[in-house]
Amino acid sequence: METETPIPKNFELRHQLRNRVRIVSSVLAGDPERGYILEILLKKRPEIKRVRSVIAIGSVVIEFDSARLPKKNLLIMLDAVLGNIAQKRTEIKQDKRKILDGPLHDIDLAVQGMSCASCALLIEMVLNRDQRVNKAGVNFATETVNVQGCLSAADVVEIVERLGYSAMPVDTLSQRKKLIEKELQRIDLARRRFVTAGLLTVPVVVSAMAMGSRSWLHWLQFALTTQVVFGSGRQFFTKAYRLAKQRAANMDSLIALGVGSAYGYSVPALFRRRGHVYFEAAAAIVTFVLLGRYLEERARGKAGEAIRKLVDLQPQTATLLLEGGNERRVDIDDIRIGDLLLVRPGEKIPTDGLVVYGISTVDEAMITGESMPVVKNPGHAVIGGCVNGNGVLHVKATAVGMDTVLAGIVHMVDQAQATKLPIQKQVDKISAVFVPVVMGLSAATLAGWLLVGAPFGFAFGNAITVLLIACPCALGLATPAAIMVGAGQAAKQGVYIRNGESLEIASKLNAIVFDKTGTITEGRPRVSKLVKLSRMAEAKLLLLAASAENNSEHYLGKAVVAHAREQGVEPGECAYFYSETGRGIRADVAGYKILLGNQAWLESQQVAVERLAEHADLFARQGQTPVYMAVDGKEAAVFAIADSPRAEAAEAIERLHRLGIKTMMVTGDTEKTAHFIADKVGIADVVASARPEQKLQIIRQLQQDGRNVGMIGDGINDAPALAAANVGFAVGGGADIAIESADLTLVQGDIGKVTDTIELSAFTIRVIKQNLFWAFGYNTVAIPVAALGKLNPMIASAAMALSSVSVIVNSLRLNK
Repeated sequence: METETPIPKNFELRHQLRNRVRIVSSVLAGDPERGYILEILLKKRPEIKRVRSVIAIGSVVIEFDSARLPKKNLLIMLDAVLGNIAQKRTEIKQDKRKILDGPLHDIDLAVQGMSCASCALLIEMVLNRDQRVNKAGVNFATETVNVQGCLSAADVVEIVERLGYSAMPVDTLSQRKKLIEKELQRIDLARRRFVTAGLLTVPVVVSAMAMGSRSWLHWLQFALTTQVVFGSGRQFFTKAYRLAKQRAANMDSLIALGVGSAYGYSVPALFRRRGHVYFEAAAAIVTFVLLGRYLEERARGKAGEAIRKLVDLQPQTATLLLEGGNERRVDIDDIRIGDLLLVRPGEKIPTDGLVVYGISTVDEAMITGESMPVVKNPGHAVIGGCVNGNGVLHVKATAVGMDTVLAGIVHMVDQAQATKLPIQKQVDKISAVFVPVVMGLSAATLAGWLLVGAPFGFAFGNAITVLLIACPCALGLATPAAIMVGAGQAAKQGVYIRNGESLEIASKLNAIVFDKTGTITEGRPRVSKLVKLSRMAEAKLLLLAASAENNSEHYLGKAVVAHAREQGVEPGECAYFYSETGRGIRADVAGYKILLGNQAWLESQQVAVERLAEHADLFARQGQTPVYMAVDGKEAAVFAIADSPRAEAAEAIERLHRLGIKTMMVTGDTEKTAHFIADKVGIADVVASARPEQKLQIIRQLQQDGRNVGMIGDGINDAPALAAANVGFAVGGGADIAIESADLTLVQGDIGKVTDTIELSAFTIRVIKQNLFWAFGYNTVAIPVAALGKLNPMIASAAMALSSVSVIVNSLRLNK
């Protein structure tokens, strides 16, 4: 076997520094799924600090700790991992109409100035027409836009502003906090506009209803209404004009047309001193719409409460320690990686870091769900946003901005809330033609009444009522409002949803496949016993095993390394490393050829294991996982690795059974160990000694049998199966919450949250259907009633405003 680092087969090393390498691999080029799996595997290694990929050309930049993971070992591991990933086939769908020349960017911006769902649809449509955009999505409920393409954030801002809206970046939590402050200002502005309009409108309506048609009263109505229409209601006309220049229309266009028509018809009648005036209608319409906007803003504020609580966790300033022991208070955005920060008792930790001095307890409940404060001393990692206890800590910043754990959680909740469900895409198609159709119906109402001989004033009033009663806002808010609240509620319960579509699909799951290690079990395996047959000293065996397993990302390998360190044995370097996923590893350490893995792996390498198998069989019957070891082709030792079932596992699986959901354990562990754990937690259907490709086949077979399948795993070896399942649940623990691993992440690994998520999903879908029923029903009934002359414009405008509010209020029931 080679003693030098072999030439990599699956990538080219393009650039290298002491703690940074860039590789290019044909395995990854143009294949997002493979790139995603590679990032999952790499990010699980604590020695790897950052991974950045450009999948279009198969380029990956890796920043790592060379002291803990030598570059030679990293390159060997990369070649082995890419070799395994290359065996997975993927299907890539490309939009050939797009001209995507250059690096792809994923841009998130906050959009201000949208007044209804049609605004969001317009921005989204214009962005998707741009040849540089691969995909764009705008969410009215969260007021955000996500653009994937070859254009910059400045380009997106320019396009949005050209349509008459404003956009601002939300790349850091401090920027998000500023956005939240603007939201509060916007709510206050909406309130003041409504109050001003209301105070001016009351005398207009009272004089019109109670004091007859005296000339001086009409002039009073004209003066007050002018201030309402062109003061408080100016925004409607401004937006309608900007949209008209783009040959587009939305809800503001309908309001501007209705109010403008009523006001425009009344002014000539006032000067001619004959004919009916509609000043009270114009003023009341503006006031009722402003009331609706104010109530809607307040309700949307409550719906976004979960995000605000997360953003509020991060402090806005930090204490920077300078040379000589001096201190300086700095803005959170000015912190750089490597900066030394002082965290006093009771303060929030400013950013993710490593404790270099001091001892204290840290409350991590809001991030990890851990109910008890965690002791932190030098060498321990801390998470930004968590509250320090009674001690003083010196923390070295290891991540800033959007690379922190808290920012990652906020970004993921954002993505979930911004996702459009299949049902929402159908609603968008209806909303796109809704406004022009309503305008046509209004014109038809006017013409129809005139044809049957009705007075012009009566026909005109009915036409305006049709314009005002229609409400695409209720349709546009029906789905995103419920998703926004549902995703926020899930986050409160410690379930972080990566995309909203999975929240919809979760309600339809009827089969759940569990991995064992780290999923049903606690994920903290430890070596309970070591039986050796080799004459080699136990310390020497431990050194060889730990040096080989130090390059592995598997739970069992980490347990061997941890056990060696507990015995005072520090792992060394290995000259060669190869991993066969789901079976074992092969390594060259200090001139010895090492094999570690399951029985089938050693037998496939022509190693006789009869004597070790006797001990391994006893371990397996006790629920412990045996790991075989061979040195230079001869059986040497077997490790017994114990991992207890999670305390909540049995109850969680019983709850799934009560919902009629089939449960199944699919694990790479031995038959006896798997059945021992399965019996303890109540799973009858078990597949043991399963390799990753077998897990993938089982998922697909269940899907072919008509099942909607959920997969629960640790996000490493289970990555292909997690990606293939209808909904993938990644199990996280502590700061390592595996945000990028699957559709949903269970923060503390509490698999009982799976049932909670399924029930929340069903409730969310029920609320969405209720919202859509009332929104469609409202328009189906209201428009014909208005066209028949059974409503007046003031009542129509009030009903329209309240319909949007009712949709959000119904969605807020998810918080209960």
